[in-house]
Amino acid sequence: MGIFLVFFPEEKHFNSSTPSSSTTSPFKSPTINSILKRTNSSQIFTRTQSTISICALLIFVTLVLFTLSSFEPNNDFITTHRRFLTQKHHHGFHTQAKPNSNSPALQGLGTLYTRGTTLMNELVICHVTHQVTKKELKLFIKTFHRSGLASKSDLLFIFDSVTTIDSFDDIIREENDVFLKLVEMYKQELGNGSKVIDFPASFDVTRFVKPGSEPDKGEPIWGRRGKGYNSSSGIGDVTELTRTNYGSVVGFGIGELDPENSLSGFLDHAPFSLRRWASYPMILGRVRRKFKKIILVDVKEVLLLGDPFTRVKSHSPESIFLYSIHSRKNNKGHRKVINPAAIYGGERGVRRLSAAILTEIVRSTTRQHQSKKNSITESGLLSQLVGNDFLQKSIHFVVSTESIPEAPISLSGVEIAKPTVVLRRGNSNLDTGEVIMKHICSFSIDASVYTDC
Repeated sequence: MGIFLVFFPEEKHFNSSTPSSSTTSPFKSPTINSILKRTNSSQIFTRTQSTISICALLIFVTLVLFTLSSFEPNNDFITTHRRFLTQKHHHGFHTQAKPNSNSPALQGLGTLYTRGTTLMNELVICHVTHQVTKKELKLFIKTFHRSGLASKSDLLFIFDSVTTIDSFDDIIREENDVFLKLVEMYKQELGNGSKVIDFPASFDVTRFVKPGSEPDKGEPIWGRRGKGYNSSSGIGDVTELTRTNYGSVVGFGIGELDPENSLSGFLDHAPFSLRRWASYPMILGRVRRKFKKIILVDVKEVLLLGDPFTRVKSHSPESIFLYSIHSRKNNKGHRKVINPAAIYGGERGVRRLSAAILTEIVRSTTRQHQSKKNSITESGLLSQLVGNDFLQKSIHFVVSTESIPEAPISLSGVEIAKPTVVLRRGNSNLDTGEVIMKHICSFSIDASVYTDC
């Protein structure tokens, strides 16, 4: 924006003592000329003042606009305000929304349940719908803790609605705090000179409690660094003899990661099973280059009893591991039908897969008739992409010939302790939660912490 400068010639002042003025009568033309000159000078001075004022105003407006354009808004306030409006819209205008006292997980979004002790290279993303019961979620978190994944990866929940978040907030915090309390008790035992064999546990304690000081691996990317503690419960202070090692636990609503509902223009009612793929580019783009391996898992369908990332170590970052449901015969032979309940692999492969599924959803909805648009399923999309020769050039698909194992009727504590990777909940003749809790409660220290025992 330029600045206009106006220059005026100097006035020619007449001296009253000059000979011409002495010979002129004060009642003749020189007096009139003097009045006119004073009037012109006054007008010129007024115009000059106006011009300077306008220039000064333009400079001021320019500075204000420049300041506003470089100002970074408070993300916490924006997120809190957005959540308040979302909750108010969901519950009705006559219902007062619950204030948000949770710490944001990442760049003003999400909720931080537990801040880990160090930067992790692996990420477990779980999607939770309103169909998941509290009992199912508690069991999933318990098995996740005992799988060993909690010692080497961060846990991220994606919820399908604000109501689901409100329903499960307390459960997630309670399960995390109880487990960290249990880890703290084992840490104290080790710090007092005891050995692991002296106090049996329902999980491998050495993964979470290790001797020595904390190595410099970097800080967790979630939340803001606290003072004097590493988690929401204040548990996990580092000592000279032993240190605790566990990942962060965070949660996001689908509306935070996909606020515009990207699939609404292609599907009349986009189910959460498809919409979750629109949220992955958002979250994975923000944490890019932070995590090397990622798993996508359905809390309703499966339990994690082991570490599936052990299969990824010898494969490229573009690798994706899938489970098949069964084989379906078509014109080209047998085609494997993919189970979308558990997908894991390298970070690069997961990002490419999520982008490919979104493209396939758009392509399928534009090809099909309007009445068939909502018949698109995750399993069908994944099965198509696995057989896509062009996509196989950028993603290395590794499809297991076996399906996700179902919990056997004879499930016991010995089988739970085995390194089973993924277990399907589907057996209606067996209460898997009861068997696992019986196994946990059989250990004295575990039983003293869990109220379910």
